[in-house]
Amino acid sequence: MSEKTRFKKVLKKLDMTLFTVCAILVIDTLTPAASVGVSSMTWWIIILVFFFIPYGLITAELGSAYPEQGGLYIWIKNAFGNRWAARSSWYYWVNVALWMPSVYIMFAGVFRQLFFSGLSMSMQIVMGIILTWITVWVGIVSLDTSKWIPNIGAFLKVFIMSFIGIAGIIYALRNGSANDFTFQAMMPEMNEGLKFLPAILFSFMGFELMSGAGEEMENPGRDIPKAIIESGIMIAAFYLLGTLGILLALPVEQIGLIDGFIDTLRLFLGEGTYGKLLVLILGVGILYTFFANVVTWNMGANRTAAEAAKEGELPRSLGKLHPVNNTPVNAFIYTGIISTVVIVLYGFFAQTAEDLFWSLFAFSSIIFLMPYLAIFPAFIKLRITDPDRHRPYRIPGKPWVGWLLSILCFLFILQAIILFVWIPGETADPLYTLSIVGGVVIIIILGELLISRARKRQTL
Repeated sequence: MSEKTRFKKVLKKLDMTLFTVCAILVIDTLTPAASVGVSSMTWWIIILVFFFIPYGLITAELGSAYPEQGGLYIWIKNAFGNRWAARSSWYYWVNVALWMPSVYIMFAGVFRQLFFSGLSMSMQIVMGIILTWITVWVGIVSLDTSKWIPNIGAFLKVFIMSFIGIAGIIYALRNGSANDFTFQAMMPEMNEGLKFLPAILFSFMGFELMSGAGEEMENPGRDIPKAIIESGIMIAAFYLLGTLGILLALPVEQIGLIDGFIDTLRLFLGEGTYGKLLVLILGVGILYTFFANVVTWNMGANRTAAEAAKEGELPRSLGKLHPVNNTPVNAFIYTGIISTVVIVLYGFFAQTAEDLFWSLFAFSSIIFLMPYLAIFPAFIKLRITDPDRHRPYRIPGKPWVGWLLSILCFLFILQAIILFVWIPGETADPLYTLSIVGGVVIIIILGELLISRARKRQTL
């Protein structure tokens, strides 16, 4: 066992609320969701009711009952033991390194659209690598300083999504809606809907992230449930508003995964001098939100991995903390190395930025979702094996209510993993499937090797 580290209590409830909003309210998956069509509004509501709310209630109970540093690592360890906790922490941590390139490729694509239309794919990859290492540097500085990155990011996300939503409504009132919002069109479609349903689900993930810094919170037992409720309401409202704005202004066939943001802003603001200036300003704000989102996930995931490493369940070097800032310095550095390698390798396979974005997004998302296959059963297990644990917040109702919500969430995660690889009724692309599944298998094997090696060293 490692020596207990004393962390500075720097996260207040407002910080935790903004941290969660910045982590979950993701602009870069707004256009993939809107590209489903008008029925995406119905998909948002379905997933909101049957997954997002139950997921928030479950993590509110777990986070307030088990507020130790490490978040999901602690929850799963208490339920299923160190080995499963280590696996889940590995997937949670390495996913960030695998997902970060997809966000920064989108960053580079928007940057190209705003400033340099001729920016080559190779230069976009270079930009992604530079941003990766800036993220590493930000993560290593003290949390009371770096927390302002997600705090500002949350405000910008709310502002930009509000602008898109309200401007879309005004545009539709003046010019008519770009898409048909009839009852028939709102009905969920099982073709394109199934393709992008995982992206919508992915957009609702992250309530547990702040618990990675549980011992850096002033009062986690009191503040975690409140922060989840407050952030959850904001996230749901602005996702719906932002998607509505895009669908009111752009025909579905014109919504690009990367270019959709700027196309929408240009449509709203026009091609005049002031319109172009406002597009640039809002575009820069969108770029900042991409950066803030990656920083936020790095903060939580690297702390989770560092806690597992300090316990001897992952390579101990991952648990090394900065001597002054008490931040997981090696975890951040290793994240940067993996991200750099991944972005270069995937660059050889993708023909366009959108191809690269979706391949990286699907691959990293499957890895990301795997820990949740343990979190929701852990909730049920802890309710049974640790019934006397003080729970500052508890899901209302009989015990079976919490169990039912956990099973529902588990099934949503499972179907999302399947849909990232194969859409029922569609012919699978062998190269795409192999690249995704093969990458996942490699990550699983690598994790098992690292965990086994760490445990052997622990017994010496």
